[in-house]
Amino acid sequence: MQHVVITGASRGLGKAMAIGFAANGCSVSGCGTDAEALQSLQTELGPDHLLQVCDVTDPASVEKFAAAAIKQSGAPDLLINNAATINRNAPLWEVTAEDFARVIDVNLKGVHLVIRAFLPAMIQRGSGVVVNISSGWGRSTSPEVAPYCATKWGIEGLTAALAQELPAGLAAVALNPGVIDTRMLRSCFGEGASDYPSPEQWAKSAVPFLTSLDTRHNGKALTVPGM
Repeated sequence: MQHVVITGASRGLGKAMAIGFAANGCSVSGCGTDAEALQSLQTELGPDHLLQVCDVTDPASVEKFAAAAIKQSGAPDLLINNAATINRNAPLWEVTAEDFARVIDVNLKGVHLVIRAFLPAMIQRGSGVVVNISSGWGRSTSPEVAPYCATKWGIEGLTAALAQELPAGLAAVALNPGVIDTRMLRSCFGEGASDYPSPEQWAKSAVPFLTSLDTRHNGKALTVPGM
């Protein structure tokens, strides 16, 4: 049974992945900041899975989640850094310092904290794949989302460098999920987001693809097939 760790599991892509991996027989450890949503997901998945409130910008919170997840299911076979946020649509000079800092803290610093908390156990075991969720806006740009673009371009570079540092048996990839009808996309596209696949539809392709990743993919910038 594979152990899959997913941040940002309380909604959107994270929730869809958690349900999909659990349905495929994986042990899921997921975190998020919405306690009510996580409790609902815990009820849906059952007691063999761990859903815990965790703020990825808080080192102590991340360490607590990692300790609980590793104690219950061991080092992750698949560590998916999915938690992210986006700024309100605005030209860069109108984005507040607080909004800019929040995007950086969640999308970049949070990924670092999660990797610090989980990767040593994966290295000790000698296997595992780190998947850092990127974006089409990590490989291109659009106006009014400059802070988000900056973080996702940062994820691409961070992941490529991490891949060069990992010992044999491990891999790191940056994954563009494609354009999906999530709450985040709706904040940018409004009702136009409904033209794109739902997280549940996306997960039908994404979960098998993620399960297939191994050391052959180390350092690659990937996109979910069909998205």
